[in-house]
Amino acid sequence: MNITADTVKELREQTGAGMMDCKKALCEAEGSVEKALDILRQKGLAMASKRAAREASQGLIGSYIHMGKLGVLVEVNCETDFVAKTDDFQELVKNIAMQIAASNPVYVKREDIPSEIIEKEKAIYASQVTNKPPQVVEKIVEGKLEKYYSDMCLVDQIFVKDPDQKKKIKDLIIEKIAKLGENILIKRFVRFQLGEKL
Repeated sequence: MNITADTVKELREQTGAGMMDCKKALCEAEGSVEKALDILRQKGLAMASKRAAREASQGLIGSYIHMGKLGVLVEVNCETDFVAKTDDFQELVKNIAMQIAASNPVYVKREDIPSEIIEKEKAIYASQVTNKPPQVVEKIVEGKLEKYYSDMCLVDQIFVKDPDQKKKIKDLIIEKIAKLGENILIKRFVRFQLGEKL
């Protein structure tokens, strides 16, 4: 099996992973770029879960202002000031601020939603389903709840700059953790819209 430098380069450009990691992933995937992407994503997930316990108290506060009518401030944390100053990290913060402006999330992650709100949503969804067995109702409610998370929670939203609509904000963060080798998390954000009621 012959893996060309061009294929390695293509995978590197798509993922930002190191040359050797890309080559190993391609070997493991028997030359399939698609499978190699999945392998690298899994490695990124594994690295992200390993790093999740590490303290992230450095980082940046990013901002985005749209035509003087919409503004966002977001705090994104990493482990060291060195990583906070990299172009990769700064681009991530900028993209997250733009995401908040475009998609208007309410929470950073699903764990931030008060349990009474989740219970209320579940009750509403369950009341919309009639004449179905309980296990079917449960599946439908879970599906609707996932949709609710993807609307309300920043990390569960589809990245607005992804044309294929496959990448979520949490995937974007995992990619950066894999590339930069540090824990990264979104701490908080605020979104202002001119004239909105408080």
